[in-house]
Amino acid sequence: MNMSAILSSYVCRIFLLSFLAVFAILIGLIFLFDTIELLRRASGYEHIGVALVIRMSLLKLLFLGQQAFPFAVLFGGMVAFWRLTRSSELVVARAAGVSAWQFLLPVLAVTFMIGLIKIMLLNPMASAFLTKHDQLESTYFKGETSLLALSSNGLWLRQSNNKNQSVIHATHLTLSGNNIDLQDVTMFMYDGVDKYRRHISAKSAKLEDGFWHLRDAWIHERDADRPKFKAEHWVSTNITLNNINDSFSPPETLSFWTLPAFIRNLDQAGFSALRHRLYWHSLLAAPLLLCAMVLIAATFTLKQSQRNSTSFLVIGGVLAGFLLFFFSDVVFALGLRESIPVVLAAWTPSGISALLGLAMVFHLEDG
Repeated sequence: MNMSAILSSYVCRIFLLSFLAVFAILIGLIFLFDTIELLRRASGYEHIGVALVIRMSLLKLLFLGQQAFPFAVLFGGMVAFWRLTRSSELVVARAAGVSAWQFLLPVLAVTFMIGLIKIMLLNPMASAFLTKHDQLESTYFKGETSLLALSSNGLWLRQSNNKNQSVIHATHLTLSGNNIDLQDVTMFMYDGVDKYRRHISAKSAKLEDGFWHLRDAWIHERDADRPKFKAEHWVSTNITLNNINDSFSPPETLSFWTLPAFIRNLDQAGFSALRHRLYWHSLLAAPLLLCAMVLIAATFTLKQSQRNSTSFLVIGGVLAGFLLFFFSDVVFALGLRESIPVVLAAWTPSGISALLGLAMVFHLEDG
């Protein structure tokens, strides 16, 4: 028997309402705890007010909400199926010849669409908001910023503190072990934020302990008539190799659409794009993971008809969520350590969850 469009839309509506309700609850809890944590951190800074804390929490909320999507689908699906089972609507549909697969197919289709919306629309918005959040955090909580940018025109590195800032551009970068060599280097140095002081053009620059070692450098002072040439010149810096690696835009601050180009730029510059590639593949796997959550939710609820099964439903769902979270973190860490391939690390949690969900639904449906 084919499932009618009316019944399919009804089941999908129940699922969507349950998903949105659970998601709203999770978002509220996340916002509350994140705001409390920021208030605790801001207590040591007199210049940080409550308005800024709330603004930062709101900017980060959409990113954190993305992390709650699998749990919202899991618990939302459990609530929806539990409601349909307890009201005997599911029992009547099964008695009319509707199989579990016919019942779940519309929900899986809606869930897959939710996953596509998450990575194609919500992720770019979340990454933009998170970038703004990180800028505010660096400015108000850390008092300094260090940002490295890569483009087709070369590498840009900016370092600033409360007193001055400098911008470094290089057309080529060579990374060998713990050594960083820049070619065709230009350094712009400022007093304060925007008061130009001088710029230096050099054939190459090597990052050493506490300074840049420049070769064939031309120093252009602001008030000097002519530039000065030095075969060797040293410019102090607090930048290290770890600072530079950490200064790359975190993958979470880049949208799903811009990550592939950024990964190519990292590869061309000689830096590792492992984190970004792993994150991008995990985004691609998100729709499959959400569908797996629906299947797992169905195994806990489709045949729960006794009054005393509520505790089993809650405990089972919570354990499934925490096991998935723990397993995903372990596999992700193995991927970052290159113990397993990137694609395998990104897709394993989603794939295994989907296979387990399919197996359990097959068992419930066919015995």
